Amino acid sequence: MDHEAVLAAYDRQLRRDAHTDSPGARVERAGAVVRQTGAEHDWNGVHWADVDATTADAVIAEQVRHYTALGREFEWKLHSHDRPTDLADRLRAAGFVPEPPETVLVAEVADLPTEPVLPEGVRLLPVTDASGVQLMADAHDVAFGEDGSGLGERLAKRVLTQLTETPDTIVAVVAMAGDEPVSSARMEFCPGTDFAGLWGGGTAPQWRGKGIYRALIAHRARIAAERGFRYLQVDATDDSRPILERLGFVPLSVTTPYVYAP
Repeated sequence: MDHEAVLAAYDRQLRRDAHTDSPGARVERAGAVVRQTGAEHDWNGVHWADVDATTADAVIAEQVRHYTALGREFEWKLHSHDRPTDLADRLRAAGFVPEPPETVLVAEVADLPTEPVLPEGVRLLPVTDASGVQLMADAHDVAFGEDGSGLGERLAKRVLTQLTETPDTIVAVVAMAGDEPVSSARMEFCPGTDFAGLWGGGTAPQWRGKGIYRALIAHRARIAAERGFRYLQVDATDDSRPILERLGFVPLSVTTPYVYAP
């Protein structure tokens, strides 16, 4: 894989030319910034900013004013190759709080396995309606715990909206052990790009290490291949990165969500 060429395509297609990932949100090109603004359950934040040492602080302040006026918490999605090099320090000085960094991994769809191999007693259930979305939310809570943040509920609302209003932009699936949801994942398609994005994949503690995460990757890789996408992209945690790299994913950049709460 040509790292520089793929990174340039990633920046151009997914950040500078970003499309909304939710029917209720809109992508705005406001001066030097490409940002998404939506409802409370949507992702709100900055995809891309063409700033330097002389303009960064003013642009940061402008985004804070924009989202604060709407009462929205938002995220500045900072990448390790973004400029200026002290942009992270400037965001912290403006009141942003960094969340744990994730590694942007990319793989050629043609190089990935596309046949899910599941442990005995586990099956994959496509998510197409409200009952399936509820199973996704239940799987999320089992995998990550109910921390009171409402993340599973907000995610479920967003996924249901996509499935209802723009079904061609998302595929979602739940791994079921009997009647119990034990893992879930989704794939979001970026129309007109080479990339499909993988999200989710958290698995209930007692089912980890049995190949369910790999099976969910293969399931989605097969669909991406059928739809003609060239790359799969993942923002990987330290837990999932080793699995993905063994499957053939390679690091492209590191992304850190910087969150501002009005």
